[in-house]
Amino acid sequence: MTLPSDPVANLAALIRCPSVTPADGGALDALQAMLAPLGAVCEQVAFAEKGTPEVNNLYARLGTGRPHLMFAGHTDVVPPGDESAWRHPPFAARIDGGEMFGRGAVDMKGGIACFLAALARYVERNGPPPGSVSFLITGDEEGPAVNGTVKLLEWAAARGERWDAAIVGEPTCRETLGDTLKIGRRGSLSGTLTVIGRQGHVAYPHLADNPVRGLLTLAEALLSVPFDAGTDDFPPTNLEITSIDVGNPAVNVIPARAVASFNLRFNELWSVESLKAEIGRRLERASREARLRPGHAAPIAFEVEWRDRPSPVFLTRDRQLVGTLSASVAAVTGRRPELSTTGGTSDARFIKDYCPVVELGLVGQTMHMVDERVPLAALEALTRIYLRFLEDWFA
Repeated sequence: MTLPSDPVANLAALIRCPSVTPADGGALDALQAMLAPLGAVCEQVAFAEKGTPEVNNLYARLGTGRPHLMFAGHTDVVPPGDESAWRHPPFAARIDGGEMFGRGAVDMKGGIACFLAALARYVERNGPPPGSVSFLITGDEEGPAVNGTVKLLEWAAARGERWDAAIVGEPTCRETLGDTLKIGRRGSLSGTLTVIGRQGHVAYPHLADNPVRGLLTLAEALLSVPFDAGTDDFPPTNLEITSIDVGNPAVNVIPARAVASFNLRFNELWSVESLKAEIGRRLERASREARLRPGHAAPIAFEVEWRDRPSPVFLTRDRQLVGTLSASVAAVTGRRPELSTTGGTSDARFIKDYCPVVELGLVGQTMHMVDERVPLAALEALTRIYLRFLEDWFA
């Protein structure tokens, strides 16, 4: 039986499945078919929650012993957008100029294809690993991330699954393959600030309270003073105002309220709770010291609503995992990767509660773009990195 040792063929099979989140598009069936010749035990599990779409997920395990290595990723992809703008159809997996084009080529069907090929080559060379390798693959990473990795981990752990380390195959590299290894992620916290005023006619401002004035004052209180200077492992905590809205179509009406959305990306100097407290202190102080309009005695009235499911900060310090994977990158590329915690969130934020986790994948420059593509040479190189890691880690 032919093993799936060619990352190019593996990726082509996955790209041809139009798995735009939350649709599966046959991607998990295709992956399960490729895992079958390795002797992996596979199970697809669907999860649902009120207000969110049902999502299919795949858990596969090769071996029964320890140590147990998890590879995690997702087969769902973002929409291709205007397909006529693509050089090649987004789900055709066409090869042009030494590159494969297709939605998910980089983010992150390419990473899955390479790790699968690396495991197949390991088995060809060495037989089954002296431990276990599992695949934890979701169809919900690009969506709300409610019915995917977080529930699949809970499901697997309830069945007695335990892991010693995990690799997430997200496209972590910036410019060249292997230049970046993610060993943690900043936390993410989002909220909505509402300033409450009094609606009125713009010609009679003394009869109204314009909430836009108060919103600008409170926003300045959030933005003007740095939260920290960063740490050895993380950049400074940062807050961004992402939208401001008054819902007012008229130019001669002072609105009744003004709303701003904001997001913080924070380092290990903060927790979700301590950040919420700091935001509250800044807003309370500014609301007392300023007014919606000079001469008005009342403090600025405001409300803060926090979004569900904030992401905590985490940092992986497991020397065996980080050191072995860094050495594998160096052995294949000739340079050691930069250990980084930058970028957005990923499903590693769920996995870190179960075992040490790092992220290493392809160069992410074309992810989510028209003409998303990956050089065939990069697929081969990443496969060799993963293979070297498997051999050294299990050794």
